[in-house]
Amino acid sequence: MINTAVKQEFGSNPLKVRDTNHYQAEYVHSFVDRWDQLIDWDRRAESEGDFFIRLLQEQGARKVLDVATGTGFHSVQLLKAGFEVTSADGSPVMLGKAFENARKRNHILRTVHADWRWLNRDVHDYYDAVICLGNSFTHLHDEKDRRKALAEFYATLRHDGVLILDQRNYDAILDHQIEPRHNFYYCGDNVRATPEHMDDSLARFRYEFPGDEVFHLNMFPLRKQYMQRLLHEVGFQRVTTYGDFKETYRESEPDYFIHVAEKRYIEGGDEE
Repeated sequence: MINTAVKQEFGSNPLKVRDTNHYQAEYVHSFVDRWDQLIDWDRRAESEGDFFIRLLQEQGARKVLDVATGTGFHSVQLLKAGFEVTSADGSPVMLGKAFENARKRNHILRTVHADWRWLNRDVHDYYDAVICLGNSFTHLHDEKDRRKALAEFYATLRHDGVLILDQRNYDAILDHQIEPRHNFYYCGDNVRATPEHMDDSLARFRYEFPGDEVFHLNMFPLRKQYMQRLLHEVGFQRVTTYGDFKETYRESEPDYFIHVAEKRYIEGGDEE
């Protein structure tokens, strides 16, 4: 069911909303319509460069499942680069916006409305790569949901496939109270995305747009090592983590971590 609400509803105590299923109520039409102001596609493309395209090419990937399509930015970039892309999202509002954005740029998205926890119920194919970008994985508030989603990603990958998943650097925010700089991911002018509340099980972010419009997202603050451990435990053999598109970084510096998890079996044990 498409959420046509204009305003978000978090109830009388927004800090108690720590439920995976609530994301449907958070991505209301009015928020989704303004999401691209936050991203700024042209500046985002400039800041990322060919990082994800190069990673996928190095892995020999051709067929990609974008499980957190959002408004379609990465799906469109990959289509332009010649990849075969399927675009999935749990929000039908986001999928509609993504399809519209792609059509404006002369691309037709192959879209699937799918909840990650039951991904293979709706996606019936195998892929060289799965991408889950835009800090999307932190919408999963329960560990059982995170494990189930990763298992679904793993299952839809070919035997030598790769998962590329990113997350905010919550460690820096939780431990040092460092405010994100958004040098790469949120490139829009006159918009702000700031942490309004942060504890070990809730990251509540405030999004401010011109005209005094304010929206919020409630997410789970994933720690880097915890995420790496989950990826290994679900079966990925090698996990390489980048910080803001760099292989070498100081732990507190990046806004985002990008995990590249390889399914390819490594004889003799784990490698980093």
